[in-house]
Amino acid sequence: MEQRISLITLGVAEVAAAKAFYERLGWTVGMYVEDTAFFQVGGLIVSLWSRQKLAEDSAVTDGGGWGGVALAHNVRSPSEVDRVLEEARAAGATISREPGPTFYGGYAGVFLDPDGHPWEVAHNEGFPLAEDGSISLPEGWRDT
Repeated sequence: MEQRISLITLGVAEVAAAKAFYERLGWTVGMYVEDTAFFQVGGLIVSLWSRQKLAEDSAVTDGGGWGGVALAHNVRSPSEVDRVLEEARAAGATISREPGPTFYGGYAGVFLDPDGHPWEVAHNEGFPLAEDGSISLPEGWRDT
């Protein structure tokens, strides 16, 4: 697994309120789709999504102790998703969601680090990786 973070998703109680807060901080929404706000932050993306939906998608129980954050490691192909998840499993991670097709048309799975932090390993045609492993929001996208 390459040493990088592609996307950080913050689970929030109300996406619109959280989006407004970050905009008040001076952040600019790069893309807003399906009640999810995406911000380009240097070479990575920070997104805001329903905390409940994020917990369900990451296959974790939100009993108050989970911080409402999932880290994402995007890769270049579905087979790389499978490989990285097997590397994580071999390193002692728990696989909370086996790899498979996603609701957004990609392919992903989730592992939990020893402290229970969820990492989504994903292949998403909508977020192609640059040669250096960085991702960017699609050019010209504006729907805020």
